[in-house]
Amino acid sequence: MSGPLVGIIMGSDSDLPVMNEAKETLDSFGVANEIIIVSAHRTTKRMVRYATTAKKRGLEIIIAGAGGAAHLPGMMASLTAVPVIGVPIKTKSLDGLDSLLSIAQMPPGVPVATVAINGAKNAGILACQILGTKYPNIALSVEKYKRELESNVLKKARKLEKSGVGRYMGRA
Repeated sequence: MSGPLVGIIMGSDSDLPVMNEAKETLDSFGVANEIIIVSAHRTTKRMVRYATTAKKRGLEIIIAGAGGAAHLPGMMASLTAVPVIGVPIKTKSLDGLDSLLSIAQMPPGVPVATVAINGAKNAGILACQILGTKYPNIALSVEKYKRELESNVLKKARKLEKSGVGRYMGRA
């Protein structure tokens, strides 16, 4: 694992606050990644070059965020055999439903794994889970993360059961 294993792409810098969550998640798991802007509509040649060289450059997963018509994840998936995880970006006009449907409704033969609207953190976790099938150290990190999630919920459950709703919420 010398170069990046995961490419994080987005069509515009306005998507960066959301897509940076994928980067932060991958970084927390120690997964090498790169993050760039590549637009399906405004930099088509750059998009094609990125997709067609991804595997040769060592990328094993691409996380693509897009809003509105949200063509970037699907176009990437049509150009490479590298798995693509799509992150629908929330839009002003339709709250991201347009993005979600554009990414999820791919034709047969061109799948894009799709997470929730603005779900870049989950895209990062899903990428780690997929990579964990090949890299035992990443799998161990994901397992540890899942145990921590469980532990945190159980702590909160015990606190609620012990203190009651009013004290738990600071009202008593």
